[in-house]
Amino acid sequence: MSERETGNASQRESRGLHDPVSRLNVLIAGTAAIIGIIYGYDLGSIASAILFLKPDFHLSTFMVSVVTAAVVLGQLVGAFNAGRITNRVGRKRTMVGIALGYAVFAVLQGVAPGVYFLIVVRFILGFIIGVSIVTAPAYIAESSPRRTRGSMIVTFQVATVAGIAISYFVGAGLATFGSWRLILALSVIPAVIVLFFIVRLPDTPRWHLMNGRREEALELIQKVQQDTNPEEEVKRIEEDLSYEEKGSFLELFQRRFRLAASFVIGLGFLVQITGINAIVYYSPTIITQVGVKDPVTAIAVNGGIQVAGVVAVIVSFLVVDRWGRRPTLLTGVGTMALANAVLIAAFALGPSAVLAFIGILLFIVGFNFGYGSLVWVYASESFPARLRTQGGSAMLTSDLTANFIVGVVFLSALGALGGSVTFGIFLALAILSWFFIFKLAPETKGRQLEAIRQYWYNGGRWPEEERE
Repeated sequence: MSERETGNASQRESRGLHDPVSRLNVLIAGTAAIIGIIYGYDLGSIASAILFLKPDFHLSTFMVSVVTAAVVLGQLVGAFNAGRITNRVGRKRTMVGIALGYAVFAVLQGVAPGVYFLIVVRFILGFIIGVSIVTAPAYIAESSPRRTRGSMIVTFQVATVAGIAISYFVGAGLATFGSWRLILALSVIPAVIVLFFIVRLPDTPRWHLMNGRREEALELIQKVQQDTNPEEEVKRIEEDLSYEEKGSFLELFQRRFRLAASFVIGLGFLVQITGINAIVYYSPTIITQVGVKDPVTAIAVNGGIQVAGVVAVIVSFLVVDRWGRRPTLLTGVGTMALANAVLIAAFALGPSAVLAFIGILLFIVGFNFGYGSLVWVYASESFPARLRTQGGSAMLTSDLTANFIVGVVFLSALGALGGSVTFGIFLALAILSWFFIFKLAPETKGRQLEAIRQYWYNGGRWPEEERE
């Protein structure tokens, strides 16, 4: 083993400034960013396409909701099965399949001969998205050196929000032609590009170890984690794997973990039921209902709003380690509540396009500053290693269930109840969410993982020696 370590050290010294590890890390980060952009684009593109799809296929409000929510239902199924798929076929092969699936089903959306064909295609596309939102961050985390792991995961999150913004600008550019088919199909371009990059990437050390390929794992760690001793890193991963094998989903609901499980599942549900994807999917429709009749203007305005969302994510990650997670999350949710109050006024006092613009802007900024940046942090910090994936899966299932409910119900509620009542419901849910976080969310800034778990083991209270 000493000869291996000596050899590794000499290899690192000989590589010098032109170290291939740097190129590989850049390739991984760039690939993750493109996948994030595709994911965001596919989420946001339906918002623009709806304005032209509805009259083309003569859809009722309910059928528009079904077309929109088909992707969400597919995500729920895909995310639920993602861990099984990636463990069986490997992270890299799964990523290749994701890129191919994005390309094929983006095109099939664009050539759909009828609404039911489109619904089936969007369900399968949603399945692919569901697999991607589990696999891509896991691939990044398992393939990155410790010093850049956080920034590379942030890159994926920022790229996702950027992809939503891009979808609106593309929609505005194509709105003159009313081409919903091209709006939905254009994500084939980044999907083909990312496929070119993925085939050049290795699988992850963790997957090699899961399949008994210890030598391959050691060799790969030397390439992707030059600041780590390969033998020590392999032992750490093997220890984590041995712990994870002992965990089960039902263990989340045992007495010791029940409060933490209730918190992350409740948080995941509140992330979506407070209405973020009502805004993402239907904001151009909302703008047209308050007096903006030009679809190009309605779509372009929302593209600018999504750019503000990108900035909000970046600002959140710049301040969260100094300001704290509770204040950041509570500020974001409080801003969402204020946004709903403005949207109530937009429908009650006019309607007012200016107030609707301000309300949607505040909502997007508040969500991305708070929930969008921090929700997964609590899922990863609330459980021991052996239950971390089960906790994340439980939160994601809760999140996507609420997402599906909003996707199906929102347009019908907007038509039947009116904008003021609909956003009044979202205001009440945002207030409920604020108090839920205030009551249960711990401040985890600067604390060790074991100390955070003791908070949950101690019934939602810090042990005396951990209180600040």
